[in-house]
Amino acid sequence: MTASEIIRKVKQIEYKSRKKTNALFLGEYHSSFKGMGMTFSEIRPYQFGDDVRKIDWNKTARFNEPYIKTFEEERELTLMILIDVSKSLDFGTRKQLKRETIAEISATLGFSAITNNDKVGLILFSDKIHKVVPPKKGKATILRIVREIIDFKPIASPTYFDTCFDYAMKTIKRKSILFTFSDFDDLKQSNSLKAISKKHDLNLIRIYDEKEKRIPNIGWINFKDLETNQTFWINTSSSKSRQKIQESYLEKEKTNKSLSQKNNFNYRSIRCDEDYIKPLLSIFKNHHRNS
Repeated sequence: MTASEIIRKVKQIEYKSRKKTNALFLGEYHSSFKGMGMTFSEIRPYQFGDDVRKIDWNKTARFNEPYIKTFEEERELTLMILIDVSKSLDFGTRKQLKRETIAEISATLGFSAITNNDKVGLILFSDKIHKVVPPKKGKATILRIVREIIDFKPIASPTYFDTCFDYAMKTIKRKSILFTFSDFDDLKQSNSLKAISKKHDLNLIRIYDEKEKRIPNIGWINFKDLETNQTFWINTSSSKSRQKIQESYLEKEKTNKSLSQKNNFNYRSIRCDEDYIKPLLSIFKNHHRNS
């Protein structure tokens, strides 16, 4: 893309994502992702209905009447967006490419976060870390993140999730919200999954195209693996061939869902041409129930 095309695309994504960042969505974000602790606010006289466990006995003894300590939620959070930038990112057969869907979802999450006065950052990875946008507040940060996603040239390389997860473990000190986007074909190979899901609020989103799940009957097709550049022929007229592709997709889904239950993180699949708000809200609501 040229510079003007990138700017135009960023503006389109900003417009679409801001429309989706409505009051309901913001409310779900705020209630689902709470602060990471409580900080002292003040000491005040005891009022009927206050928790007696919060009584400050030293102050109470000094003034001969009950006083309590009050605390408030440490609200400021950090949202980190982690994106697998292997070449499959530029695949899409219907409404738009996976890359564009990821950029929209990232922008929607980002605008929700900054409205709640949270910081937002970005990590682009494949077999190594390619780009890092340090977490900051403000609209300019969100637009920069969208621009980096749209402008990045996908890499023909394997994906090593531990490269990203280990980097995040080392560099993100405080517990943060992590949204990771990928195909997640080899998630079970990750050795860091358990550790990062314990330290951070981990949410994995598998972005897929309908044709990756279900191939139509259109005869012989020459396929190309975007990550290895290998080509191969498939006879889509064969029901066995079509069934094998679908079974492969479903098996990966089953494995990833099993890993999410075992390691206590959120996992969802979103088709790149569908409305992504409902799946995102299901993540928020599930998180809210488990918090």
